[in-house]
Amino acid sequence: MLRAAGVGLGDEVVVPAFGNVEVAEAVAMAGALPVFADIDPVTYCLDASAVEAATTPRTAAVVVVHRFGRPADIPRLHDVGQRHGLLVLEQGESEVPYDEIAQRRERAAYLDAKLRGVRTPDGGDGHTYQQYVVRVPGNGRPDRDAFARALRARGVECRVPVKTPVHRLPEFRRCLSLPETERAADETLALPVDAALTKRDMQRIVGACNALGGLLQPAF
Repeated sequence: MLRAAGVGLGDEVVVPAFGNVEVAEAVAMAGALPVFADIDPVTYCLDASAVEAATTPRTAAVVVVHRFGRPADIPRLHDVGQRHGLLVLEQGESEVPYDEIAQRRERAAYLDAKLRGVRTPDGGDGHTYQQYVVRVPGNGRPDRDAFARALRARGVECRVPVKTPVHRLPEFRRCLSLPETERAADETLALPVDAALTKRDMQRIVGACNALGGLLQPAF
């Protein structure tokens, strides 16, 4: 899509650093330079103000990635694109059947109501909960990683959605301050909400999380 739009050598393309290394790789393959902008801490998608701040006369496009089933603020991002004459491309997520989305939302609502000691996701703007991503408060990555290990020891599957931001990977290393991206990489943990989970499974997830939550700082 970038090549078809004429994006190439000498151009810059604004992309997120929170996951999706393949987006930066695609920009590089087109001959352009990926420029990383910070994310919105609620949606985990590109923040429109950060995109505008990263824009230069060489910027040709923005690649917006929707994350975890929560869409980016497309109207604001398109507004930035129109003001600066930028191509705005979107990378979506795999489609989930509607009945499964309903079940995921039901399980997410249960976790929202029961979990203590972690920050639950904001469910606004039609969240489909491709992943149910909480934040583990405390001392960043050490506490989050310890929390994840303890959950797994209690039989709860969980995963760190983004282990290393793209701008910290060797092939794309930049000396940048992306505080929301780095904080999210240090604090986020994806808990299971898929449709196959039983009520007992959900109770086990809540019990395990809440037993650990008291060991951490309260979520503000």
